Amino acid sequence: MRELIHDQGLGLRLTLVGGAAGLNRGIDHTRIQKSGLALAGHFHGIVPTRVQILGQTEQSYLARLGHEERVRALHGFFGLDLSCVIITGGEAGGSAFAMGEMPELAACAEETGTPLLSSPVRSSATIAALHTLLDDRLAPRVRLHGVLVDVFGVGLLLVGPSGIGKSECALDLVMRGHRLVADDAVECDFRPPRMVFGAPAELLRHHLEVRGLGVLNVKDLFGVTSIRERKRIDVVVKLVAWSENTEYDRLGLDERSHVILGVSIRELCIPVQPGRDMASILEVAARNELLKHAGHHAAREFFNRLEGSLLSERSSDESVVPPSVRGEASSERWGE
Repeated sequence: MRELIHDQGLGLRLTLVGGAAGLNRGIDHTRIQKSGLALAGHFHGIVPTRVQILGQTEQSYLARLGHEERVRALHGFFGLDLSCVIITGGEAGGSAFAMGEMPELAACAEETGTPLLSSPVRSSATIAALHTLLDDRLAPRVRLHGVLVDVFGVGLLLVGPSGIGKSECALDLVMRGHRLVADDAVECDFRPPRMVFGAPAELLRHHLEVRGLGVLNVKDLFGVTSIRERKRIDVVVKLVAWSENTEYDRLGLDERSHVILGVSIRELCIPVQPGRDMASILEVAARNELLKHAGHHAAREFFNRLEGSLLSERSSDESVVPPSVRGEASSERWGE
């Protein structure tokens, strides 16, 4: 709670009006709760580690209660060991609390050690700001070994064993006008609905390691347009060493996926060997991904045309063969 009050990313000035003893309480959920029914004694569904909002509707309900009823309702509500309670419309909205009509709120907050905050804007604006901030601060995170690049607006996460050439591919793509996001360590975080974004580790930001050259500052070498601070991961490209004994996808019909933070992301397995222009292959992979998002799947369209052609040829052949011969040919074919 102490961090929430002083977080500049919130964009709101929250004022602590009571319950300073509970500022070390934590928040575990990104969604807030409006707790009108809890004031009436119905506590089912209240999650104490979520931010609780008392808007104009809840405040008007409390204002209509007598002193004893109000104290009883607030004691039951604040006695749930809540992370915090935020009263909205404290200044611009002219709330009853701001006008000094309900001193029992601050008294109950102090008695139970529950942080009581006042927001100067209405509930809708306060909730939107809290959701935006908490989605970022409480997002599930994981660090992956790989290289993330932005190619034609498609986030390609290059993974594979050390020394396979991930950083060299990224350097070649940057020289073609694409953008580096992260090299070696990619900080991934989850965003609803089911998206994963990648960003560089702070110490490695804008840097790229190329064997034989060392650590390069891509921003200094190629300018600000060569880097990007954050990008959604759209495709995972797994680079593997070429092997004659391995079957690789040659039609593009295999749907492989790579799971990051519970999200399935399309995966491509691309073999690496001397003479292959990997940067061009990755550019084509990004273009093909854009086509798929537009509803054009080249491999499936080709397969459907091929299947339709074979079926039409088969039907035309059967139409010129006498039924008796056709039956014998079919029997021989099935016998073979």
